[in-house]
Amino acid sequence: MCGVYMDLTKIQQFSKERLAGDLTGHDYRHICRVIKNANDIMKDETLAQSQVDLIHAAIYVHDVIDDKVTTDPDKALQDVDQCLKDACVTEEEIHHIHDIITHMSYSRNLQSRYELTLEGQIVQDADRIDSLGAMGIARTFYYAGQAGHLLYDEECPRDLETLTTDNYRNQGTAINHFYEKLIHLHKTMNRPSAKRLAKERTEVIESFLDQFNHEAYRS
Repeated sequence: MCGVYMDLTKIQQFSKERLAGDLTGHDYRHICRVIKNANDIMKDETLAQSQVDLIHAAIYVHDVIDDKVTTDPDKALQDVDQCLKDACVTEEEIHHIHDIITHMSYSRNLQSRYELTLEGQIVQDADRIDSLGAMGIARTFYYAGQAGHLLYDEECPRDLETLTTDNYRNQGTAINHFYEKLIHLHKTMNRPSAKRLAKERTEVIESFLDQFNHEAYRS
């Protein structure tokens, strides 16, 4: 029997189970941090409880369909649908969550920027903030090690202007990822509070890169 609100506990448990074995930095702990980021962003927004619930639901399931996490994103999306239905999420809300989680990724927005709803903007910002700061540094090296990427290579420069959806995930280096994406990510934030949080974390990355380059390339 469905009540007025969706069953977030059921969606949360689904997320925890599906992401339990992830080794790419998109595990359930990542989800918990993104929830906290979203809550920080929402302190400066005026939202109904139904909007807050939808934001949390989208965060819980957004990485279940990521092709870094699953070999069958289409099947994963079907599983997400079933979970949401079982959790008393309305058809309109399911469509809204679909729109968010299928259009929020960085690679989906390289050629042109998709216009997300307010809820989608908050989810996207909260997720991207977890790619910045000390946590972003840790996740970058964690993923690079798992993917077999080099730490750095002075003969392997890559330019943000030449990145396309097709070559975005081609093998580069861990350090290149900071220059290709992460130090520019704060400019893609949607909400004012997210821009502030992202800028603070970007300064952490810039400080790290200064020290790294000194140690790696000093004469």
